Amino acid sequence: MSIENKVVVITGASSGIGEATAKLLASKGAKVVLGARREERLAQLTDSIGENAVYQVTDVTNRQEVASLFKLAVDKFGRIDALYNNAGIMPQGNLSDRDYDRWQAEINVNIMGVLNGIGEVLPIMQKQQDGLIITTDSVAGHVVYPASAVYNGTKYAVRAIMEGLRQEEKNNGIRSTIVSPGAVRTELSKTIGNANVEAALQPMFDAPQEEGLTLAPADIANAVLFAIDQPKHVAVSEVIVRPARQEV
Repeated sequence: MSIENKVVVITGASSGIGEATAKLLASKGAKVVLGARREERLAQLTDSIGENAVYQVTDVTNRQEVASLFKLAVDKFGRIDALYNNAGIMPQGNLSDRDYDRWQAEINVNIMGVLNGIGEVLPIMQKQQDGLIITTDSVAGHVVYPASAVYNGTKYAVRAIMEGLRQEEKNNGIRSTIVSPGAVRTELSKTIGNANVEAALQPMFDAPQEEGLTLAPADIANAVLFAIDQPKHVAVSEVIVRPARQEV
């Protein structure tokens, strides 16, 4: 199979996994439509890729902005072959912290952001009778650990939503994939917002990559490429990618 000329929309595209995926897919000949909140970073990435990339500033919690991003994809390239729901945040802390605002933000981005993407792209893919929806989940959507209950909850929710999507849309030619990374060196760690958790994790991120305690964004991009590059009769429902020495 080949992803050449496939049209892929990526949210959370301005850095980390989204940026690495955009570069990798474009290098294989895909046309990428990039959405994120930081326009300067999006513009730089789009310029570096060239004519096969376009962008639009997009907050995934805003359904109208998500719909506008998909309209850009269809107007520019005629279709959407794959959507990669990649935007997310990772605030950490105990439930006893009662940090309601941060909990709500996680729900808005990690759950509603995914639902906005699914809801707005489905009519396009149903009309095509073809499409792949990929979402970044997490190892945190498979195991629960202290100071992460709300984040765990959002990622467990993503697994349930994506499985429901698979069952509901399998006869419309629409497939679904979740990619669940372990610890990845991205700017996501800057959204933790808890000094104790950050201090506990810092040695892991300070360790050389070859020690196998963290992944590079390109490692996850490779998993996304694998899912997109399958023939239509193959559905890669779930991929878990851990650093070789990650404990959970």
